[in-house]
Amino acid sequence: MKKITTVSYLAACIALGAGGVQAAGFDIGGTNVTFGGYVKLDAMVSDSDGEIASLGRDFYVPSLTPIGGDSTTRFDMHARQSRFFFSTATELEDGNKITGHLEFDFMTSNNGNDERTTNGYSPVLRHAFIKYKNWTLGQTWSNFMDLASLPDTLDFVGNPDAAVFIRQAQVRYTQGNFAFAIENPESTVTPFGGGGRITTDDNATPDFTASYNLKTDWGVVKVAGLLRQIAIDDGTFDDEVTSYGLSVSTKIDFANKDDLRITLNTGKGLGRYVGLNTVNGAVLDADGNLEAIDVTAFSVAYRHLWNDQWRSTFLYSTLMADNDTALTGTGATKTTQSYSANLLYQATKKLMVGVEYKLANREIEAGADGDMNRIQFSAKYDF
Repeated sequence: MKKITTVSYLAACIALGAGGVQAAGFDIGGTNVTFGGYVKLDAMVSDSDGEIASLGRDFYVPSLTPIGGDSTTRFDMHARQSRFFFSTATELEDGNKITGHLEFDFMTSNNGNDERTTNGYSPVLRHAFIKYKNWTLGQTWSNFMDLASLPDTLDFVGNPDAAVFIRQAQVRYTQGNFAFAIENPESTVTPFGGGGRITTDDNATPDFTASYNLKTDWGVVKVAGLLRQIAIDDGTFDDEVTSYGLSVSTKIDFANKDDLRITLNTGKGLGRYVGLNTVNGAVLDADGNLEAIDVTAFSVAYRHLWNDQWRSTFLYSTLMADNDTALTGTGATKTTQSYSANLLYQATKKLMVGVEYKLANREIEAGADGDMNRIQFSAKYDF
């Protein structure tokens, strides 16, 4: 088995983000093929003010923190975060290289059987993209997102209150530290007075993103911008509104190998781009016109290395929505926030185990709020 090539290794790093990359490959007709991924077990006990919807029992989803129910304790165990990827690198006749990447996990799959028997779940597409010269084409992390600022946590996202965490189809051009992309549009809208979410894909234009990545001796900084259209045309409502956002994030490395990761996202109509779509992008008024909803989100995470094998991350994350309650009603989410701390043991280069505690809170515009406490144990084997 040959070692992974430099090009395909970098592609794998981009796709996997904060996780470690372990891969080996072989040649087929001049194309180097590599395979890697990890197996991860998660076990967690959650205590909350009411029942947590099923997805929120697999990982922390801010919008699913219940409010107003009886104290409820639940135990869950799954291996759905396990993932695998294939990467290819082919040298072309002109001396350039083209790379491809396919990656799957089982985390958000709705196609499976229940937990009474075999716990089967269908693979879910994470990444499917090609890279050629300065171009990236396919599905991968949004250009508006910063992987470097994601915290080192056992939870699937870690800081979802504040994070831009989104993968979608796009065409991206990178030149030096700058990157520009057109990305797949989708929007969510709150009906007038509140109620069930309206998902709309009636855009006439893609979402536009631009970013600047600066690497220094002390870490990295990313500044990104988003410009998009939120549109609805469903036979009853027909309107559109402009949405925009700014993201500033950094990872600061210290001499003792500790690091500080900070994320700030703010904008008008960010919607699905932040907080795992805790807040919709816009709300309909009484005349059927769209009004974008302002959102600001922030997180800070400090990672400390106790020694070569033990490390911890201490994290705070929050999201704040500026709802017009005359339009959204008082049941709309006003704020979410979470605190977490973990202790991770790197037994070997490829095996990690750890425990993590998370306290989360969600408050609605009416003033009511609810808490969730969670203890999570995980074991992860990279291959």
